[in-house]
Amino acid sequence: MSTAAIPGAPLPVRTPGSRARGRHRRPERPEIRTGSPALVLAVPATAGPESRSVVEELLSIVRSEHAGVQAAVGYLPADGAEAGDSEDRTVAELLAAAAEAGLPTPVVVPLVPGPHGFLTELHALAAEYGATVTDALGPHPLLAEAVHVRLSEAGLARADRARLFAIATAADGVVLTTVGGEEAAAAAGITGVLLAARLAVPVVAAALDVPGSVADAVNHLKETGSQRPALAPLVIGPEADSELLATAAEETGCPSAAPLGAYPTVGQLIASTYLAALPTPTAEELAEAEAEAAATGGAGEGSRRAHAAAEGPVEG
Repeated sequence: MSTAAIPGAPLPVRTPGSRARGRHRRPERPEIRTGSPALVLAVPATAGPESRSVVEELLSIVRSEHAGVQAAVGYLPADGAEAGDSEDRTVAELLAAAAEAGLPTPVVVPLVPGPHGFLTELHALAAEYGATVTDALGPHPLLAEAVHVRLSEAGLARADRARLFAIATAADGVVLTTVGGEEAAAAAGITGVLLAARLAVPVVAAALDVPGSVADAVNHLKETGSQRPALAPLVIGPEADSELLATAAEETGCPSAAPLGAYPTVGQLIASTYLAALPTPTAEELAEAEAEAAATGGAGEGSRRAHAAAEGPVEG
């Protein structure tokens, strides 16, 4: 019998449950410590309506995931443009501004899913300011998820593996298209393996910026039995010329999914990549964080957050 059924008994008090343990527990989000380096999202394109809409939405996702992060977008310089011509800033301008203000050197996260031509120039630029440039966002299972969703939105794949009904327009083979030459296509092959496991159809990678690469991949799928191959861009958007995507679909006669754009898992990858590049707090910094939390009456919560920051981000 519950206490609520006993006359005169006090009302039951709801107590918070203990934090779940084991492999199914919800991971704590690492705390962004005050004074941490800012995140500079390096976009391999000049500022424009299309690129701006994608990157701003991605930064919105990053900020919603981690409220304490200081983030900004750095574009490529436009031809003939001078500093201060617009509100949009280049990566060089953002790094220079941080140095002039005496702020910690930002962490630069390139907005590309794999190898790309602009990375060489980006690393050279960052070296001038002593800035850290993280790896590209892929290959990663979250990118395979994003491609899968884009295919399902185009009616080219089942929405998930649990729903076993057939879709008449579903592809029986997928060409994962990317930009960055053969090196990028090779790296995309890893994400392709993850995508093939999700779709249960063959997946091959091809480079949009290598003549004949996509057509050869489509022909390979047809020769091995695929009758309805489709194209799936492993492209976020700003890093690829939209004409390349349209031309590939037209020349091969294959339907194509949309680029990844601001799909939520791309924003999550940006956040986790940035967090992984942050310096690990020292024992003294952890002690200071716990002491500050104790002084404000939140010792337990502060301790958990401090140790979560020390452990680093949880992989998706």
